[in-house]
Amino acid sequence: MASKRVKPQPYVTGSGKMVRRAVPSKLIRQTGPIFDRLTVVWVQFNGVPFDTTGFFAQLVRNGRVVSTASFDRFGVVRFNNIPTLTNVSYTIRTFDRNGFLFRSRFIPARVETFAIIG
Repeated sequence: MASKRVKPQPYVTGSGKMVRRAVPSKLIRQTGPIFDRLTVVWVQFNGVPFDTTGFFAQLVRNGRVVSTASFDRFGVVRFNNIPTLTNVSYTIRTFDRNGFLFRSRFIPARVETFAIIG
């Protein structure tokens, strides 16, 4: 017969005193962005990345192409010349290897990563 798991009590039995919880001595605080360059992930509605072999993306600002980069096969594109957090908003346009436009999405300012869903 399996024994029932018992949750530990916060009090020491018989003493009536509270057991002190261990407090980490140094907390690591995130002071800046995790990603240093703008990264975009293209995923399906269930969160699984598309196979984007041969696809590429363009970042457009005020009708001008700011940057172009290729997707890897896991649905990720990294724009090496766009530092994060972004200062301005962009429009991202995704194309297949033949230049057919698949998606166009708006990326707001002050982001480091963005997901295209669908």
